[in-house]
Amino acid sequence: MDIKMESSWKKVLESEFEKPYFEQLIGFVKSEYKQHTCYPPGPEIFSAFDHCPFDKIEVVIIGQDPYHGPKQANGLCFSVRDGIPFPPSLINIFREIQESLGKPMPKSGNLERWADQGVLLLNATLTVRQGEAGSHQNKGWETFTDAVIRKISEEKSNVVFLLWGGFAKKKGASIDRSKHCVLESGHPSPLSANKGHWFGNRHFGKANDYLVSVGKPTIGW
Repeated sequence: MDIKMESSWKKVLESEFEKPYFEQLIGFVKSEYKQHTCYPPGPEIFSAFDHCPFDKIEVVIIGQDPYHGPKQANGLCFSVRDGIPFPPSLINIFREIQESLGKPMPKSGNLERWADQGVLLLNATLTVRQGEAGSHQNKGWETFTDAVIRKISEEKSNVVFLLWGGFAKKKGASIDRSKHCVLESGHPSPLSANKGHWFGNRHFGKANDYLVSVGKPTIGW
């Protein structure tokens, strides 16, 4: 199956594209995009991969679903387009960076600037129907993104995985912790953050400390 995706990923995931579940998934996605308004726009479904080639990965952040409001999702988890107001989870992410690293709140919530430095911003489900959170769950995307995480774990070493909330922790169960750095905390959504499960996790500083310890460049959060 010919999938438009950055070439290093295409090579790594080639066998996945040939599996029956993936063909069914792509059929489902095509039909959904024809019949309904879905996000992100078609050319941006694999943006997380296009901005962060396989051989450049330093950090992986795992999200759940794309945003389902107009003009928000751009194919990177937690990220929104330039000029779009920050959703609550993203505000809390920036607040943690501000409080732990002393960096000012950015003007844009577009996280392509992270992805271009080697941060894979991976949603478990890569598409969604407008206004219907979770509408494309259990159609095959989770199998695909599990395979992505497994490939990174097996074929790379010294990657930092940031697992926020119960869903991401489960998703990261296959990561080989003997050769990767796995940091876990509550989710940045207000529900979890306001109960004290997010703020103060210091994940962004800890990720950079680990990267320095293995001789890699830090991320400019």
